[in-house]
Amino acid sequence: MNNWQVYLLKCADLSLYCGITNDLMARIDTHNAGKGAKYTKGRGPVELAAKSRKMTKSQALKCEMYIKKLPARKKISTLTTQNFF
Repeated sequence: MNNWQVYLLKCADLSLYCGITNDLMARIDTHNAGKGAKYTKGRGPVELAAKSRKMTKSQALKCEMYIKKLPARKKISTLTTQNFF
């Protein structure tokens, strides 16, 4: 099922957080409630900086690993312009 997305959040401290989800709006709400990833706790509120097209979970996991290895300045443009699969 192609319902997974990789997303980048901009935290209040201007850092970026990368993750995957199959329900983007609910996941952002979870991060903003302080119940998301350990990284985003205390760095909220967060806002969506970029998201990928929908893909399989396996593809999203591979894409997430690729994005996380990039320098911060390249993450948003790469995520929104690359056609990973």
